[in-house]
Amino acid sequence: MSVSTARPSAGVRVVTVDRPPVNALPVQGWYDLADAVRTAGRDPEVRCVVLAAAGRGFNAGVDIKELQRDTGHEALIGANRGCAEAFAAVYTCEVPVVAAVQGFCLGGGVGLVGNADAIVASEDAVFGLPELDRGALGAATHLARLVPQHLMRTLYYTSRTVTAAELLAHGSVWRVVPPDELMHTALELAEEIAAKDGHLLRLAKAALNGIDPVDVQRSYRFEQGFTFEANLAGTADRVRDTFGKEA
Repeated sequence: MSVSTARPSAGVRVVTVDRPPVNALPVQGWYDLADAVRTAGRDPEVRCVVLAAAGRGFNAGVDIKELQRDTGHEALIGANRGCAEAFAAVYTCEVPVVAAVQGFCLGGGVGLVGNADAIVASEDAVFGLPELDRGALGAATHLARLVPQHLMRTLYYTSRTVTAAELLAHGSVWRVVPPDELMHTALELAEEIAAKDGHLLRLAKAALNGIDPVDVQRSYRFEQGFTFEANLAGTADRVRDTFGKEA
């Protein structure tokens, strides 16, 4: 698993996840991502961070196989805490975060982009929470930042996805572009943001977080409690064991 940081232009840092084949992250991967985003945001020369991913999809959530290999609850607890750390790192990053999303953005991917300040998506991007099909719960907090309440609930209960074009219609995506224009468009937006005064940008980020109607960090941790309850009850294992075995 690789989390890399690049400096394409003044004031902009790109944090890229590259974990083939689908960018599903193990426990340590979520912590590595959190560290990279926080480090970029703390750099006084940085005024905007772009969160990107290599490969055919942005993020497929947690590494289900890592959970299946664990005979106890250590991996689950680690995944819960790691995801919370990564999502919080994006949300509390000292400067604005632009998510550049291609292909699938599922589970933890929605947690990341739902906490970003702006989203640029490729035409092939789809967003969803297949949690109920994977023996888990969570990230409804973040999906609710992308779509209206009743649509969020329908998507959550059915594990269906929405397209980038649909999110554009809801106003939660800044631009939808062909795949080969994704990074150029994301960097263009990041550079426009980075042209502002760095101190004012940091104040603006703190102010906007302060007026959010929902405490996203507390809300997400509340959701995770039900994930753990499902595991203790044996429900999660029963559902998760069907992963990869669908007809």
